[in-house]
Amino acid sequence: MHIIVLENEVSSLRGGQELSLFDVCFGLYKRGHSITLVYVTEGNLLKEYQFFCTNTIKINGFRIERKKIIDSLYKFFIDIRKIKTLKDSVVYSNQYHNSFFAYTLAVSKNIPFVCHLRLPPPEIKKLGFQWGIGMHGAKHLIAVSSQTKIDWIKQGFKENKIDVVYNGINIEKFQPSVHVPITKKELGISDDVEIVSYIGRLDKEKGLETLIRGFSLFLKTHKSAKLLIAGKPLCHTEEYKKSLEHLVSELDIANSVKFLSHLTNPVPLYQISDVTVLTSLHSEPFGRTIIESMACGTPVVASRTGGIPEILTGEFQALLCEPGNVQDLADTLNSVFKWKNLDPQLSTKCRKHILHNFNVDKMVDGIEKSLLDYQK
Repeated sequence: MHIIVLENEVSSLRGGQELSLFDVCFGLYKRGHSITLVYVTEGNLLKEYQFFCTNTIKINGFRIERKKIIDSLYKFFIDIRKIKTLKDSVVYSNQYHNSFFAYTLAVSKNIPFVCHLRLPPPEIKKLGFQWGIGMHGAKHLIAVSSQTKIDWIKQGFKENKIDVVYNGINIEKFQPSVHVPITKKELGISDDVEIVSYIGRLDKEKGLETLIRGFSLFLKTHKSAKLLIAGKPLCHTEEYKKSLEHLVSELDIANSVKFLSHLTNPVPLYQISDVTVLTSLHSEPFGRTIIESMACGTPVVASRTGGIPEILTGEFQALLCEPGNVQDLADTLNSVFKWKNLDPQLSTKCRKHILHNFNVDKMVDGIEKSLLDYQK
């Protein structure tokens, strides 16, 4: 199978969906499929893609811009012509934002188009003319969770048109460490300090105000704990980060909270953390940081929203808290620390849960099957 992959920016510095796409593409390549990468913006993953892709093609963009419509139309169709197809080609878009280009390419080359639903849907009126045509022109869709599938069905997409394939990760990359005291020392953290961490985008829908306020309540019973927040704003400006820093000062917990920059390799932080937190307010489609952290043996307290409850199943449901509920977050953090003290096997249980349910091979299996089915 020849897979034409559409990605806006080939970078590991944006978020989970770009990292997941790379794992998918590399996994499909190792199974003998041919990959053509079509992208707009170069990033730090480009050289790695070039290692295994048959072609990497840079284009001007995935939309026709109304303000420069003549020039944009010309470039749009020139970019379409750059892309060569085979009898077994399929267009695979990593997000709905690229769907108009994907659909146009698919129609012009008489090949199928599949779109991965990694984000909650916008309101229909905000989907826009181009995205609307593109999304409804997709032969099939792949959702990262059952809740994400439901969210898109509510926006008018057919249930039988959407498959669910959970994200998976490389379990060799994300694993526990026996050198936690050494890593803590390198970061200037005492071995007896309890660490609560957040790793991800510094954007409003991630509920970071809830995290900071909940942690301030948690400090009343765990006075030596520290909150480490790693990431940078993506949808918001640096002003939003400054507002979070101001909240920390306002709550008088500046000595217990540290903002880290974006981490190219978050594994050491997962490994030294006692618990990772994801306090999303929106319908979080999946929550890749949850499976990364748990694969490293670190439990995750997360909001009961979107696809998150599909990850934290069984006994791990106890780690769920209500979105935006500061007291519930603090109580759940207290509970997980008690759990850790009472159950020395918790770390092992976390990792086993991910190995069994969310490994990268299982993800590639699902996507490969979907893409092959859509060619029929």
